[in-house]
Parts: sequence; C-alpha cells; structure tokens
Amino acid sequence: MVVAILCVGLITLGWKVVNWVWLKPKKLERYLRQQGLSGNSYRPLIGDLTDNFKMTKEALSKPMEFSHDIVPHVFPLLQETFNKYGKKSFIWLGPVPTVVIFDAELMRETLTKYRVFEKPHSNPLLSLLATGLISYEGDKWVKHRRIINPAFHIDKMKDMLPAFQVACENMLSKWETHFSSKETCELDVWPYLCTFSADAISRAAFGSNFEEGEGFFKLQKELGALTREVLYSVCIPLLRFLPTKRNRSMKQIPNEMAICLRRIINKREKAMRAGEATEDDLLGILLKSNFSEIQEHGDDKDVGMSIEEVIEECRVFYLAGEDTTKDLINWTLVLLGKHQDWQRRAREEVVQIFKNKPDYAGLNRLKIVNMILYEVLRLYPPVIFTIREITKETKLGDISLPPGVQLFVPILFVHHDKEIWGDDVHEFKPERFSEGVSKASKNEVAPFFSFSTGPRTCIGQNFALMEAKTVITMILQRFTFELSPAYRHSPFNMLTLEPQYGTQIIFHKI
Repeated sequence: MVVAILCVGLITLGWKVVNWVWLKPKKLERYLRQQGLSGNSYRPLIGDLTDNFKMTKEALSKPMEFSHDIVPHVFPLLQETFNKYGKKSFIWLGPVPTVVIFDAELMRETLTKYRVFEKPHSNPLLSLLATGLISYEGDKWVKHRRIINPAFHIDKMKDMLPAFQVACENMLSKWETHFSSKETCELDVWPYLCTFSADAISRAAFGSNFEEGEGFFKLQKELGALTREVLYSVCIPLLRFLPTKRNRSMKQIPNEMAICLRRIINKREKAMRAGEATEDDLLGILLKSNFSEIQEHGDDKDVGMSIEEVIEECRVFYLAGEDTTKDLINWTLVLLGKHQDWQRRAREEVVQIFKNKPDYAGLNRLKIVNMILYEVLRLYPPVIFTIREITKETKLGDISLPPGVQLFVPILFVHHDKEIWGDDVHEFKPERFSEGVSKASKNEVAPFFSFSTGPRTCIGQNFALMEAKTVITMILQRFTFELSPAYRHSPFNMLTLEPQYGTQIIFHKI
C-alpha cells in the first residue's frame, strides 16, 4: 500500500515537472505565435536567461562611448528582440513566456488597469527584498495606499525639507575638505550620493540619521545584490527551501532588518503614547494615520496595519527613497557636467530665486531645473522595466493573452523610442518639457513612465523630486563643475540604473 502511494506521488510529481518544464511553455508558445507574436524558440527551463546573462556581461565588460543611446548597453536582449522580431514579440524568462509591450498606449493600459494586470508572484525569494505597497494587490493595496497617503501629501513635503538640507549640507561639507588651494577638486560623487540618500531618508522618514541606520543600509545593500542574482535566474519550485548560502542569507537578512525597524517603531510608539514624539516625519505620520483608521472603525485592528505590515512599509520607505533619488541626482550631475549651457541656465535660475538655502515656495517656482530633471528621468529612468502577470484570459489591444503569460513593460525603451520623441530622442533637450510632461512628445499624451502611471503612480514622486531639486540647487549655489576625463560612461541595472564605474566630477568653488 505504501509503495503504491509512493509510486502515485512520484508519477504525479513527475507529470507536474514535465508540464512545468515543457508541456505548458510549448502550449503557451503555440498560442502566442497564433496571435502573430514572434520570439526565440523555447529552450527547456532556461529560455532566454542564459543569452541575457552572456549579452549583459559582454556589454558591461567595457564602458560605452558617451551617448544617451543606452538601451543596447543596459538591456541588449531587449534591443536584439526588437531588432529581430519587431514590436509584437516575446522573450523567455525561464519557462515563462513574457510578451514585451513596446506600444506606449498598451503600456499605459497595462499600468493603469492594476486589478487586471497584477504584479507577478512567481519567485517568493524576491518578496524578501520588500513587500508592502509596491507589491500588494487588490483590496490590501487599496487599504495600505489610503493609510500611507497622508505621509506623502504635498502639504507634508515642506516638513521634510530641513531633513534634505541637513543631509545635503553634510555631504557638501565633506566635498569641501578635498579642495586644493586652487579652489578645485576632483571627486567620485557616487559613494557620497549613496551616503547622502541614506542619511536623507533616515532623517525624513524616521527622524534619525545615517550613522544610526548604517547597519540597516549595509543589510539592504547585501539583500539587493542577492535579489539581483535571483531576478536573473530560473525560479525552480522547492529549491528555495534548500539550505544554500544564498537562501540562508536571503532569509536571515530580512529578519535582522525587521529587528532594526521594530526597535525604531517601538521607541516611537512609546514616545507617542507619552506625548513626546513629533509627527513631522514619515513614520510619525504613518503611525498617526494608521491609529486614526483603526479608531474610525471602532478600534478594529484588522482594519488598520499590523506591526509587521508597518515594518514592511518602512522597508519600502528605505528602499525606494534611497535608491531612486541618488540615481536621479547622479545622472543629473553627469548631464549638467556634460552640457555646460544647461548648467549655466539652471544656476542663473537658482541665483535669481534663492538668496540663501532653498525654501519650499522657491523650489516650486523652479522651471529650468524642473525641465532638466524630467529630461534626466526620461533618458535615465531609475526603474527601467516592470513586469505584470496574466491570471485569466485577457484582451490587450488586438492580442488575446492566456493565463500563465507575463507582460514586460520596458520603460527605458519607450523613453528612447524615435517614433514617440523624434529623431533627437537620444539628445539631452530639457526644452521638451517646457510645457510640462503631457506635451513633451509627439504623442497626444507623452508616455513618461519614470514614476509609473495610473492609480499605482509612485506615491513618493513629489518626495523624490523635491529632494533632488534641493540637492541640485545647493550644489549649483556653491560650485561649477564638469565631467572628469577619468569618467567612464556605463549605466547598468542594479535593481535601479546606476553608474558601473562611479561618477568622477571636477568641481570649482564659486
């Protein structure tokens, strides 16, 4: 009897493996080809992942010539797919066929209909980096967005400004220690921006500083590197339970991060109960909003967020708040270092508006700087793609998509599409945004997705832009600068778009 049950179990398991590795992918491939989509033939288990790894490794083996045409360098598989198969194509992320949405309006539809096109849940290890608002779906996402919204209300942003100013002042003071008697110095600004962004989000979110959260940021960096490995590997069920070094680390690090955050949250809750804490940072506003939500429903704690959910949202604060802003500031310095005319115009605007440190009202009056930041975000978006999954038969444009297929939204590609932005698509031209984002392209509404679009537009958009404007303003007030001859241009995707070899800039005191 036991042998029979064991045999049935093995046969069932064997059938599931064969179906997952071969039968289901081939069935989905036939379905997509019947819809007029093209792509490489399926290779068992690995799909296009090996090609992607080899092509990316080759592209990153040396810096590129300085150019804003970065898609072939950052995502060579995507460029090759488009060159071979055109806009109706798919790639293989392991055994999962993934339709690439090159059409801007279909991208907008995919990102807007968040209840139809959900974020994938294919690899549980990826959720260890962060869950929270960026990964929740349905009613849970709606609840968390409602509770978190007050923390990012535009009126609250002015309360965050002193945190940005202090963190930036700390960074610029360190820069000034490197100046020679000739009032000039050369710096790799990237490590300073990493420390600054961690310091700024610590102060704005938790009222602490980088030194207090240094251990947390070290853990987050380690987890980010491990997550990138997982992202570009095949997700094989059950293998995540094996006690490999990577699996052990990916489970241990989030626990250590949660301990750090729980200590901060418990300390804040205790202070709030004693009437001591301020509520002008993100954590304070979030805790107050969560408490109000619970009170409004008769102290039903199921309505609000649990302590574990608050911890997850704090991890999202750290992850999104640190990574995206340092990338935006970095590429802005690169482009202004290269394009001296726009640096001059930005400085003239800053000098005209501010006599001392930037204030909230003045930051909102910046037009040239705003145009520059939007053009930087177009050319170098921090997040270069996002993925959605199909859970039931769905129509997108003239394509019928079966469950089991994923959708690949290549934000970087659409931001570099000549049909949308014109023949000068790879040129740095902030004047595109002189009349705002909506009129920046040849399209009726510009497909600008640096902060996504629709209901799931990045909740921290205003936060990121105000932080970036504060830093760029304070730098322009003190220095002129240009790219160093030592700078090597090589953007690469490390969860967000970073400089592979750092960012060497020559500064001159004003």
